[in-house]
Amino acid sequence: MKEMPTEKEGEEGGKEKERNNMLLKIKKELDDCSRPLFFFDDDPDGLSSFLLLYRYKQAGKGIVVKTYPVLDEKFFNSVKDYEPDKIFIVDIPKISENFLKKLSMPVIYIDHHDICQIKQDNLIYFNPHIYNEKDERCVSYWCYKIINIAEGDNIIEQKTKDIWIAMVGCVGDWHLPDFKSEFTKQYPKLLSQNLNKPEKALFSSKIGQLTRVFSFILKGQHKDVMSSIKVLTRIEHPDEIMKKTTSQGRFIYKQFEKINKLYQELLKAITKENIHENILTFFYTEKQWSFTSDLSNELLYKYPDKVIIVCREKSGEFKCSIRSNKHKLPDKIKNALVGLEGYGGGHDYACGTCVKDKDFNVFLERFKSELK
Repeated sequence: MKEMPTEKEGEEGGKEKERNNMLLKIKKELDDCSRPLFFFDDDPDGLSSFLLLYRYKQAGKGIVVKTYPVLDEKFFNSVKDYEPDKIFIVDIPKISENFLKKLSMPVIYIDHHDICQIKQDNLIYFNPHIYNEKDERCVSYWCYKIINIAEGDNIIEQKTKDIWIAMVGCVGDWHLPDFKSEFTKQYPKLLSQNLNKPEKALFSSKIGQLTRVFSFILKGQHKDVMSSIKVLTRIEHPDEIMKKTTSQGRFIYKQFEKINKLYQELLKAITKENIHENILTFFYTEKQWSFTSDLSNELLYKYPDKVIIVCREKSGEFKCSIRSNKHKLPDKIKNALVGLEGYGGGHDYACGTCVKDKDFNVFLERFKSELK
């Protein structure tokens, strides 16, 4: 006799079905448009998410959101100029309600940060936290699922050529996905099947190096960034980049090498002298490129028992990336910012902040107190 599912199992199964139906709905929205406009975050997860959707659709235009973690009215002219029939927003932590109200076409928003509370008739919203509050899987993971989903209750995993793009996004977000085995079969030289820790994948494998390529080509002048992204949409195999087998791959790798040289110089400047008790702090003033996220991730890998604070001073502000394996960060950052001019947030163990220089020392001391 077949056992009946428990109430909890039934709820979980219902949530999974509801989630998969939403993924299928998003795929149909992508299929049923001719001129989509994609807004995406300026990190490997955001870039990979865009590439997966764009390469599946083979149509549209992408715009990277670099300046501020909010998609707001500043971007409305881009919408007016392109005149899309649908807008897809991927891996952007926040959207201005005023911006959304100006949009008459359907908007599909795929994210994995705090749940968006905005309700609007033309807004279709996906966030894994809606179906499971502990589900932290990144947007590139879900975009990969979207382009491979089929009718029915189950997600069908095809042997898509773009699995390498999905893996770059996942590894960049410190996640080894459930399609890792299929990936290692197709690309055994990029990642070993025996490697089971995302931080190891990021810093001691070829797929990790490719993830850094994705991250670094997003830095610099906007026109250079968009040129690199345009070339990347045409790359068919990761060896084009990693082994420089085509002119397009060589172009991407040359852009990476130029920026990586500056990154390595900064990394070498960080020593154990930057560590005080359980906190490693590093400040820099690089005017062209921001390396805060990349540095904080690598420093957490090197010093896993420390809280990492990497700050870039620019235009009267300190923009920081904060990492920890032990402390949940969002509430501590929120408490440290009370009454100060700044903002911050993110995931439990990886956050960003931006604080005016006049308030920064107060913020830093408060945050350190929160860690005790």
